[in-house]
Amino acid sequence: MSEGENIGMSSCCLSGSLHEGKPTGRVDNIGGLDTYIAEPKGGSNTKSVVLISDIFGWEFPNTRLLADEYALAGFYTYVPDFHQGDSLPISFLQNIEPPLKKREQLSVTEKATNAAAVPITLGPWLVRHREAVSRPLIDGFINTVRMTPGTDKIGAVGFCWGGRYAILQAHGVDLATPGTVGGVDAAFAAHPSLVAVPGDFDPVSRPLSLAFGTKDSLLDTETRGKIVDLMAKKKEVAHEIRLYEDQVHGFALRSDWSSEKDKEAMDQATRQGIEWMEKYLRSGKE
Repeated sequence: MSEGENIGMSSCCLSGSLHEGKPTGRVDNIGGLDTYIAEPKGGSNTKSVVLISDIFGWEFPNTRLLADEYALAGFYTYVPDFHQGDSLPISFLQNIEPPLKKREQLSVTEKATNAAAVPITLGPWLVRHREAVSRPLIDGFINTVRMTPGTDKIGAVGFCWGGRYAILQAHGVDLATPGTVGGVDAAFAAHPSLVAVPGDFDPVSRPLSLAFGTKDSLLDTETRGKIVDLMAKKKEVAHEIRLYEDQVHGFALRSDWSSEKDKEAMDQATRQGIEWMEKYLRSGKE
């Protein structure tokens, strides 16, 4: 883990809703990892985006539907299985953190039982997918994409668990130095978890866009303030931080579509990420 204060993960990381819709992409094996691919009209991979999922992984329908949105905006979008078949099941999302209306109907005993299940399941999973295991996979995949014929610019888009790794990819890489791995041209991270402050943010050298909910239990007001102050000092690096009022952890990927306010926040965060990539993945080949 990077140096600095580390912000942990709670049951809030598991909150959210399953969205309706049918993903339109395809599955392939890229660099040894099963990968969902959403291609833009015309199939150009000049501007490529690697979407780093949350703990529910590459098969989570919400994640694939979002990849389709990036493809519609003109990006060749990859969703790799960085968990290597070990993502948490969607049933865990529904059982541990059901939608708010259902959660309010649970008894005290049911809530306590659900809360006790979180560390039992999530703790070992986080150990299995610690940085020493996951970052080499992500760095290697980024390198594979960069070496793919036709690729010019690469962006990283991450959520929750994957949000931190999108930030790490914004540390950049010296392409002139042989043997270096990872690093993208721009990154967007929504409600990242397990971040180290200032350790994960000090090395940022590529354009970085961040989306935070004001009610995110994993990024409280004090922590957000530290990140804002730290990034403000990096005047040479393009960055933005947007706050979404009354939004909890996971809102940009797992918001409750029955709530107009929550759905609008998710739509705005999607636009935030796409507009950032449009601005900073401009290709000399276009």
